[in-house]
Amino acid sequence: MNHGKTESRLRVGVIGAGPVGIILAQALAAAGHLISGIHAASPQSLENIDAMLPQVSVLEIPELLKASDLVLLAIPADQIQPSVEGWAKLNLFTPGQLLIHTAAEHGIGVLAAAAATGVIPLAIHPAMRFTGTSLDLARIRESFFAVTAPAVAVPIGQALVIEMGAEPVVISDSDRPKYAEAVAVASGFSALIVNQAIGLLNEIDVVSARELLGPLVRSSVEVALADGFQDIQPEDLEG
Repeated sequence: MNHGKTESRLRVGVIGAGPVGIILAQALAAAGHLISGIHAASPQSLENIDAMLPQVSVLEIPELLKASDLVLLAIPADQIQPSVEGWAKLNLFTPGQLLIHTAAEHGIGVLAAAAATGVIPLAIHPAMRFTGTSLDLARIRESFFAVTAPAVAVPIGQALVIEMGAEPVVISDSDRPKYAEAVAVASGFSALIVNQAIGLLNEIDVVSARELLGPLVRSSVEVALADGFQDIQPEDLEG
């Protein structure tokens, strides 16, 4: 297999059947790759597969790793390193395989055990909120994906992101924590603030709170993005 050309059809195995794993599997399939299997660890995950990827086989980890050229780990961040180390000890990886995780806070260090066996490690984080519905496939085309990889593999990561319809942005391994913090601040705080604002309007019986806040929030975000970074003081937020 020529890893320098992702136009070639890759057999993709997905570990993790939450919204991220399901949607990225669909995006890779739409790009022409073959989903060789998916691993699910819960009844909810199995339901997700039945609803969104009914044609894909549910496989156990050893079988999935053996059947895949590219393995996508869409699992909680704290599970990545111990899982990879365990599979490496069992000699389940194949030299030349692509191994991708989707956690914002980690670079490729958490994949070191697999890399030591000849696997090509990549960290690709979609900078977007997933709903687990087909809407996500459209939102991918408006999104950036952070790519971290060894220098020789960066073009592979960039090509995969472009194939899925997003825009790649290269983040160095040492910069992943700051990147993750920025993404968490933007995502978490916006959700928290909007939720609080809806609650305040509900308290005064505004029945169309979400409709009222929608244009305000969107226009405020657009202005903030257009202005770029500013040294904002608390009093600047009034009005």
